[in-house]
Amino acid sequence: MVARTLGAVVVAVCATGSAVGASAPALKPIDPVALQAMVEGTAKELLLPGAMVLLNTPHGNFAFGYGTTELGVTNPPRGDIHFRPASNTKTMTAAVIVQLIQEGKLSFDDLISKYVDGVPNGEQITIRQLIKMRSGLYNFTNAPELAESLDNNPDKAWTSQEVLAMAFKRPPHFAPGAEFEYNNTNYYLLGLVTEKIDGKPVATIFQERLFGPLGMKNTLLPVSTSNTIPEPYAHGYIYGGASYALVDAPYPDDLQAAARAGTLKPDDETWQNPSAYFAAGGVISTADDLATWMRALVGGQIFNADYKRQWLDSPEAEDPSKPEGQKYGYGISLIAFGPNKIYFHGGEMPGYNSFMGHDPDNDVTLIVWTSLTLSLDGKPTANALMLKILDQIYAVSPVTPAKR
Repeated sequence: MVARTLGAVVVAVCATGSAVGASAPALKPIDPVALQAMVEGTAKELLLPGAMVLLNTPHGNFAFGYGTTELGVTNPPRGDIHFRPASNTKTMTAAVIVQLIQEGKLSFDDLISKYVDGVPNGEQITIRQLIKMRSGLYNFTNAPELAESLDNNPDKAWTSQEVLAMAFKRPPHFAPGAEFEYNNTNYYLLGLVTEKIDGKPVATIFQERLFGPLGMKNTLLPVSTSNTIPEPYAHGYIYGGASYALVDAPYPDDLQAAARAGTLKPDDETWQNPSAYFAAGGVISTADDLATWMRALVGGQIFNADYKRQWLDSPEAEDPSKPEGQKYGYGISLIAFGPNKIYFHGGEMPGYNSFMGHDPDNDVTLIVWTSLTLSLDGKPTANALMLKILDQIYAVSPVTPAKR
């Protein structure tokens, strides 16, 4: 998986100066006809089998399912359809970590060696560096043997020893704290930390601390031996196999041509066992539940007032040379355009792509999932839809620099 995945979304957003006065409205009214036409047109361009858009704003709500939950079947997606949101799981893992710190059971300055043995540089890597993607560890989803296994042995249930071995046998990319690099190994380790402290499986921890209290009845972390999804669910597809979702490799010209001509159909990746992703990306959910989650997480229902502020203030620039660019914090990304800012995360895995975001100042919640991981030009498909939706609802566009 490349830097944008299992969920960190690389967003082509232009940071802009504020071209709108403080008294001017930040949002445009929703035009449901125009919005649906845009979603349909974009989905067709991207060759999406299916997509779901859920948008809530003070000016109105919009929910639209495009295509079908399974190729060859007429069954439009809905808000209660299960899918795999991949790295959006990281927001949940990070939330539990922050709760444990809030409860005094853990410290941001604790070293990972205190909880997990054998981590390269483990005597130097802190919980804060793991949660903010600054450990330097090798990202296990970049290991070619993972993609090969997913394609050839999709039922395989991965153990923590097998997953961590893929990362630990390869040298770290940089010294702890030196740089930002989106990395699934970080959140796999954080999942193990939560289990050691709470004395329960991550699935139980999520249910007791997050899903149950928030009424997220359709969200779960499945057991490691399961490759099924609860009914009703959407199938997930990708052209060319798992490696294109996990490794930053462009589609070859002949594959693109065959797909556009309709002579090549995408592979159905629905039944790949997600156990390798664990606390970094293994959750199953629905658009409805993720909207509940983002409103609660960003709105302050998960932490006390002190830790809510720390969480909101945690994002820092991924690239120090671009201080106004995309930021990453305690399991959350932040983008700003004009006077607006959106806390968000994304998810990408073989078969599915997704985005979930909440703008607390303007009370906007947007959930997008698609059942095709990448477009033929290599773009995350949910991202492509998300940017066009934001362009239609914000007075200052996130894709066109504001005039000064």
